[in-house]
Amino acid sequence: MTRVLVLGGGPDAEREVSLESSRCVAEALASLPGLTVHREVIARLTLPELRALPGEVIFPALHGPFGEGGPLQDLLELDARPFVGCRPHAARLAMDKVATKLAAARAGVPTAEALILNTADPACPMPPPVVVKPVHEGSSVGVHICRTHDDWSRARAAAVSDRAAHPARTYMVERAILGGREVTVGVLDGAAFAPVEIRPATEFYDYQAKYTRDDTTYVVDPDLPAGVSARLREHAVTLARAIGVRHLCRVDFLLDAASNPWLLEVNTMPGFTTHSLLPMGAQHAGLSFAALCHRLVQFAQRDHPAA
Repeated sequence: MTRVLVLGGGPDAEREVSLESSRCVAEALASLPGLTVHREVIARLTLPELRALPGEVIFPALHGPFGEGGPLQDLLELDARPFVGCRPHAARLAMDKVATKLAAARAGVPTAEALILNTADPACPMPPPVVVKPVHEGSSVGVHICRTHDDWSRARAAAVSDRAAHPARTYMVERAILGGREVTVGVLDGAAFAPVEIRPATEFYDYQAKYTRDDTTYVVDPDLPAGVSARLREHAVTLARAIGVRHLCRVDFLLDAASNPWLLEVNTMPGFTTHSLLPMGAQHAGLSFAALCHRLVQFAQRDHPAA
């Protein structure tokens, strides 16, 4: 009998999503023979607190800078139990959208031009349309699409206000890819699933469209021009390898009007909710939600230094 510790919550903006992800993961694992599950809701925690929690394998279903972007992974390494997901260096690299873009550019994965927002400069640093978003957040937290200079002024003001409340938060400005399609590719242990196209009822696939609305539709293995699906899979696997992703990730792309793929970001602990996209790709490949979670536990055990 293997005891699995599922962690959820965290101190980040995506805490509510993590609570749902961890609940779904825990329930799925508990339904399988040979496993017992303890789910623990955390905020931040210390190494002694982590070591006091029961379990032989840890599944950290957290999203955001602390739980997904390195600090928790530091603790998991020191704890010395097998754990699901990236090690600290890759987790930090993937959480940083600018660093991810640099890794993508070096690996030949197309990504739109971007730069760090200088809030002391009132001018838009590149011609609209642009996207303003935090460098170290996910789930579309703090994202602004700017088609005009008035949009830019409002987005810059919102970023300045947000930084006053969250001084450590850094924003970036990215050339917007508009008028195309949004697709994502799940990667499991170095192999890519079929792309999933995201079709929100609203103009922008924001936090509500991802997690609370029921009018967003998803198409697994959508009808794409010849060669585009294979190119998306290849780009996803190439980027995962370049960053050093372990076990799983989800790589998000935009297709422009000519169906050319442009990298958005990579998520090293994507959502595990009823709206989540990596499980959709897995199910299309014949892997149920419970089987996906179990396989990740097995990967953690396989890749543990003591294995």
